[in-house]
Amino acid sequence: MIRFEGLKKQFRRSVVLRDINLDIARGDRVALVGSNGAGKTTLIRCLLGEYLCDGTVEVNGLDPRQHRSTVLPLVGFVPQLPPPLKMPVGQLLDFSASVCGADVQRMIDVAKRLGLDPAEIKHRPFVKLSGGQKQKLLISIALGRDTDLLIMDEPAANLDPEARHIFFNLLAEKQDDSVMLISSHRLDEVAALVNRVVEMDQGLIVLDDKVADRVALNSLLRCTIKLVRPEEAFNKAITQWGFASSDEGNNWQGVVAGPDRLRFLGVLSRYAGLLSNVQLEEEQQDVA
Repeated sequence: MIRFEGLKKQFRRSVVLRDINLDIARGDRVALVGSNGAGKTTLIRCLLGEYLCDGTVEVNGLDPRQHRSTVLPLVGFVPQLPPPLKMPVGQLLDFSASVCGADVQRMIDVAKRLGLDPAEIKHRPFVKLSGGQKQKLLISIALGRDTDLLIMDEPAANLDPEARHIFFNLLAEKQDDSVMLISSHRLDEVAALVNRVVEMDQGLIVLDDKVADRVALNSLLRCTIKLVRPEEAFNKAITQWGFASSDEGNNWQGVVAGPDRLRFLGVLSRYAGLLSNVQLEEEQQDVA
């Protein structure tokens, strides 16, 4: 599906990618991790055909720079930083669908599942949307059509927990038919989404390893938390996850998306001194 062979990229005297060799097959969900400056974004831009580079880059056997009109319709891309587009939302959706020969209604349907109704903001410039609205719209454009390759750079960074769970369900629907390349500077943010980890450092691949693939992307964790005492700071943090208290704040119940378990436990760890008991029980759930 994807092949990098002897890939090198240099900006003037700065070498950013150094002899990258990597093969990614259909069904692989790859976490591309590394610190800022490791070369992740440059690798993605070479894969999208945006940069001239030395070596070989292929998507389905085609060079994405020489065959852009053939390759790009197969690619769904969610950038880390939303582009500063002044185009109205409705026009952006129509344009995006026309470029890749997709049905704009599918993109609208995905947006609605994420909690965003494009009809309510169709006349608003994209650049004027909130961070969460921009992210939901970009995800809708990428996932609301048939793709062989999904490239996502910190894709869930601006999503609330409920929207994150819907996003994970959308990925679950595509996991058998697409390659997923998910870039992040923190492995714990994407660990449960992937079955392979590729780590970069100073333009080199320093780790390429398969990981456990037990967590279903559409799984749920039912969670009960008991505190030693109520605490306003904890109350504020946990209600952002959709949790509710059955008393005066000593006991909390809620649901967490399975792939978000590490992120959620990281939040709880900040209040470890308040925790008396935490129970997590996993169950499978299909979301329409």
